[in-house]
Amino acid sequence: MKTIFITGASAGLGKATARLFQSKGWKVIATMRNPAKETELSQLENVTLLPLDVTSEEQVNTTVQQVLAQGPVYAVFNNAGYGLIGPMESYTEAQIIKQFDTNVFGTFRVAKAFIPYFKERREGLFITTTSICGLASTPLSSVYSAGKWALEGWSEGMWYDLAAFNIGIKTVAPGGIKSNFMQVMDVVYSKDYEALNARMMEGFTDGTLMKFTEADAIAAVVYEAATDGKDQLRYMAGDDAVSMYDRRLKEGPEAYRIAIGKYLHLKSPYSKAAL
Repeated sequence: MKTIFITGASAGLGKATARLFQSKGWKVIATMRNPAKETELSQLENVTLLPLDVTSEEQVNTTVQQVLAQGPVYAVFNNAGYGLIGPMESYTEAQIIKQFDTNVFGTFRVAKAFIPYFKERREGLFITTTSICGLASTPLSSVYSAGKWALEGWSEGMWYDLAAFNIGIKTVAPGGIKSNFMQVMDVVYSKDYEALNARMMEGFTDGTLMKFTEADAIAAVVYEAATDGKDQLRYMAGDDAVSMYDRRLKEGPEAYRIAIGKYLHLKSPYSKAAL
């Protein structure tokens, strides 16, 4: 029986992934900040709940060592994270730091704690939740996108380092997910961006910018990445992520950006005309 260690398993994709792997016969270590509040996963066989705040290096190291002392771990799913939405200049420095501390440095801390173990075993797999926003950005999400782009770049760079020890690394990049993710976002509003925000919401509604997929369907992509045996780094998850990424690759990043700008009714700062 293989074991997967999951961060951010209290809701949404993390919880859906825990359920799916458990149903497929895996042992699941489901971590979250407040496991005492979890009433569904706690009822499942071969699921262990543990407290974990990925912003705490001490707790990450303690929890990982506790888990490894109990038995082998095959895969780590770095999923903990949240959204920060709004214009850059309206964020506080604390909000920006917290975003990177959770989404980026939290992933680094967990991976760093597991790497020596995987190196010794010469086996293991890291899977990280990134986002289509880490491959094709959307408006009013510059800091969130920056973190997800960082994770994509980190994962690609780590592929070389980990391959030397027979350790795999993959990313799963979802588009919109039907979960509580939108409700727990840190959202900052500014009247200066009302028109852009309204047009962006239209893009979410008509599916031009993003569609929303059930968390279970995204979890299935995580399971595919963990079990297909392919040397593949990136997995798009959800029809919107697939279509957006395919379009960006086909058109090229500059043409894609300009086309999205046109949809958003933006004007180029280098031209008096609309894009």
